[in-house]
Amino acid sequence: MTNPVSAQPAGSPLRKLSTLLLVEGIVLAVLGVLAIAVPVIATLAVTIFLGWLFLVSGVLGLVASFMARGAPGFWWGVASDVVAIVAGVILIAAPVPGALSLTFVVIALFLLQGIATVMYAIEYRRELAGRWGLMLASGIVTLLLAAIIIGGLPGSAAWTLGLLVGIDMLFGGFALIAMGLAGRKAT
Repeated sequence: MTNPVSAQPAGSPLRKLSTLLLVEGIVLAVLGVLAIAVPVIATLAVTIFLGWLFLVSGVLGLVASFMARGAPGFWWGVASDVVAIVAGVILIAAPVPGALSLTFVVIALFLLQGIATVMYAIEYRRELAGRWGLMLASGIVTLLLAAIIIGGLPGSAAWTLGLLVGIDMLFGGFALIAMGLAGRKAT
């Protein structure tokens, strides 16, 4: 019986994406190791980074809203932008309490990402033969991480977020590296 990966044509999507998958996987794995090594710093970094993203997007949105003052929904846009600005300022000014709030966001992200990764693995099981199990394991690990976060609330939010994001990135990186290597073997 032939391996479906090696039976793919040279122009297959997996082969074309193999280098990109490898690079993304290596970057994710390295960032995952760093986050695991210093989880409190990783938690604070994620919180502060998201705070800046909210702040900048809110300010830019507010400017755009006022430039389109006569447009329908003007006040809804202004309200949304002000909320983003306030959220950004709070996360930047108080990242430790903000980490608890972000923990709930990460729970939702991990649940959705875990389910999507499991479904992705199932969809690719024919093309990746023996390699799809790594992607399936990555999705299962992500779902387990969501359960760990829920079980550790509220006290562990200061360090758990960085640690779990690091673990998720490490496993996701390994899965992408495996897919990239499998894609390179496609003839």
